[in-house]
Amino acid sequence: MRTFALLCALWVSQFAIAETMPSLYDISLKDINGKETSLKPYKGQVLLVVNVASQCGLTPQYKSLQATHTKYNAKGFKVLGFPCNDFGQQEPGTNEEIKTFCSTKYNVSFPLFDKVHVKGAGQHPLFGALTGKDSPYPGDIQWNFGKFLIGRDGKIIKRFEPKVAPDAPEVISAIEGALGAK
Repeated sequence: MRTFALLCALWVSQFAIAETMPSLYDISLKDINGKETSLKPYKGQVLLVVNVASQCGLTPQYKSLQATHTKYNAKGFKVLGFPCNDFGQQEPGTNEEIKTFCSTKYNVSFPLFDKVHVKGAGQHPLFGALTGKDSPYPGDIQWNFGKFLIGRDGKIIKRFEPKVAPDAPEVISAIEGALGAK
């Protein structure tokens, strides 16, 4: 009987801990203009969170990120770009330079955020949550253009490695599946 009571107490405490853990929506962010924000404005939408860079061999992915954003935006989908200089110093610019590059070179209209660290001691809390031990896809991001698909409920659905193009069949299938799940 004591074992049963202990198991019940552990089970209930797991739910209490899960309820007190902040959601991805509660993590403080800054947009590309330096304004304080969070993911709360995107609650209920399907999100593709991507660490981006302007001087990377994968930088042309901006084109397919924008195309995917445009194709599914009206259905409740957003690409969210987080510039990062953690890999090969391939995003050395200021936020203003990054914004100008993205809009003039790739006509980016999806939201961009403040430059962040996605790994290491200065890792931004959002990427800590996306890659940490409690993530369904733990482990360091390997390079620029790592992608995380977030469902309408704010939970991580899938992780795609940098070389997987934003318009690859497996990415599109996962996005469409998430958009279909209400």
